[in-house]
Amino acid sequence: MLQAPEITPEMIEQDKVYQEMGLTDKEYDMIKDIMGRRPNFTEIGIFSVMWSEHCSYKTSKPLLKKFPTEGPQVVQGPGEGAGVVDIGDGQGVVFKVESHNHPSAVEPYQGAATGVGGIIRDVFSMGARPIASLNSLRFGNLNTGRVKYLFDEVVHGIAGYGNCVGVPTVGGEVQFDDCYEGNPLVNAMCVGLIDTKDIQKGIAAGLGNTIMYVGSKTGRDGIHGATFASEDLSEDSESKRSNVQVGDPFMEKLLIEACLEVIHSDALVGIQDMGAAGLTSSASEMASKAGMGMEMNLDLIPQREENMTAYEMMLSESQERMLLCVKKGQEQEIVDIFKKYGLEAVAVGKVTDDNMFRLLHKGEVVADIPVDNLAEDAPIFHKESKVPSFYEEYQRMPAYQPEVKDHAETLKQLLQQPTIASKEYVYDQYDSMVQANTVFSPGSDAAVVRVRGYDKAIAMTTDCNSRYIHLDPETGGKIAVAEAARNIVASGAKPLALTDGLNFGNPDKPENFWQMEKSVEGMSAASLRLNTPVISGNVSLYNESNGQAIFPTPVVGMVGLHESLDHITPSHFQHEGDLIYVIGETEAEFGGSELQNLLEGKYFGKAPAIDLDIETKHQEQLLVAIRAGLISSAHDIAEGGLGVALAESLFNDKELGADVQLAGDLTAALFSESQSRFVVTVPEKDREAFEAKVEDAQLVGTVTATNQLVVRNGEKEAITEDVTTLQQLWKGAIPCLLKSKA
Repeated sequence: MLQAPEITPEMIEQDKVYQEMGLTDKEYDMIKDIMGRRPNFTEIGIFSVMWSEHCSYKTSKPLLKKFPTEGPQVVQGPGEGAGVVDIGDGQGVVFKVESHNHPSAVEPYQGAATGVGGIIRDVFSMGARPIASLNSLRFGNLNTGRVKYLFDEVVHGIAGYGNCVGVPTVGGEVQFDDCYEGNPLVNAMCVGLIDTKDIQKGIAAGLGNTIMYVGSKTGRDGIHGATFASEDLSEDSESKRSNVQVGDPFMEKLLIEACLEVIHSDALVGIQDMGAAGLTSSASEMASKAGMGMEMNLDLIPQREENMTAYEMMLSESQERMLLCVKKGQEQEIVDIFKKYGLEAVAVGKVTDDNMFRLLHKGEVVADIPVDNLAEDAPIFHKESKVPSFYEEYQRMPAYQPEVKDHAETLKQLLQQPTIASKEYVYDQYDSMVQANTVFSPGSDAAVVRVRGYDKAIAMTTDCNSRYIHLDPETGGKIAVAEAARNIVASGAKPLALTDGLNFGNPDKPENFWQMEKSVEGMSAASLRLNTPVISGNVSLYNESNGQAIFPTPVVGMVGLHESLDHITPSHFQHEGDLIYVIGETEAEFGGSELQNLLEGKYFGKAPAIDLDIETKHQEQLLVAIRAGLISSAHDIAEGGLGVALAESLFNDKELGADVQLAGDLTAALFSESQSRFVVTVPEKDREAFEAKVEDAQLVGTVTATNQLVVRNGEKEAITEDVTTLQQLWKGAIPCLLKSKA
């Protein structure tokens, strides 16, 4: 890695050293214009990380402006460490999702672990106590040794950090497709609880106020991590293990408690975590947001390695570090609070009024940059957009009509598809019960965490079916938001807002940029219609390996509110004799479906259609029925269709069965992935009241005590399967694949 401070400004220009840091000739010329001179080695390093896609969103900013970000429930929208929504009683929920894809591809344990640590810091830097973690993971198919290794180590990394830091991992999703083989996706989400009066912001305001560094010492790990995350993965990526940070969850636990105490000190002006681009991003962003400048003396930075250069200190992404702005003269209050937790708090700089970002090292000025050019005024580029030929081809295709001769056997095979199969192997490694507030842990439609001392709870989920987005990004973007909201509603909660993790390929390829553009437009339309504004998020581009992009995967993390604990609704059938209803119409829609993948080994044709007005109606009517106490269970119908949803609804410890009568084409009735549908159970006594409240509900069967799933089609008994057998196939699929030889 380039580290030599002896490299002169002339050498940087002549040898185009800036290109190795990810800057283009055009960007280098812009920097020279801004500075009025050639930048030195430290300065060009600072520009390279702050102008990387990971920090500046220089490609995606024009698209992000399309998202609806406001609503009566929004307390804090995009622009801070995390977003905040109001949940009444003077309380807010703070949440955000963040990606750690590239680090996890080359060092999966630490890549995933530090992804969890980083997103937790984003939440408690707002002044919130982290109450839950979730994740959204993507891997290649589990048929090669490398994919199995990545899968296992990512899961171990999430568990290793999350279990030690004391924040329960309560939910998430895992999907498998060949497109992720060389470039796995690791998206971590954290949810926190706050009294809205305590919300903190990442600002460095007040001329002469002190900048304090707290937490772990700075080392050489993670240098240029932000730049690494802004380029395609390649054969050389293995050599960039040094770009991956190393986490310490026990240090983070101390940092959480210290920061949650320090927010009550009137000495604190602003606080921000040192995430991507470390000290550089936190310091420059805090000053720029406040309309101020900052001067730091790097000799004062706590260092765990000898002879660190200014360049190394500023670009290090060592973990568990925070930057604070403190009122001048009250520094000792802050020092004393952190000392109680065995943590150092060191004054390293001051707020200035010249709008410059100035760094001193060994008695010299080693960087002097207009601060806004690093943060608020970083360049924005409008990329070329082009419709991919494969999309046009898919749109011209006739509707795919699968041939299924044995519906029982097909259901068994679908239950063993890794994307559908039980993720118990994954979530059994997570501590989901620490803090003792978890009501629904992983395996439910949405996780549910109660708010201690109140008659309310928070529902949360992560969702995205990238196959639909590959086929039709605008429609798929709508579905991603709608499915997340369906999961929240099925748990009995009202959806409030979302955070997004936009994972795409190289935006310099016009076809990739078109997919981004259309996905965002679809997500925006659904967010607007469902009243779930986008309050935070993350963009991860250049998710490609060997020139092949992943399917576009804009992950949706959504949070909802149970206004009473009585509204919390399980996703599994509960009582013998309950009536089984399907809410929503079923069409023969198999493009991008699990059945298409099972039969053809690929995805093609049109994605399922979605009507946002119908989606909204179904969600609102179901929520009314839940709040009226008419629903025993609710489960959204997603991958694998109604057949899989019925089976999943029986996979609990109650030993119940179902007797179901389906009309028309049985393949469509069982395995179509038509949208805006739920399967719900209703006590017989509430039949009339339920049907009066939910218009598009069809009675399809009854919950039985037989421990058998029976599906009839006219006079024909198409499926008669023992629930225990189906559950064993579903539970055993992923462990079996992991044990099999590659």
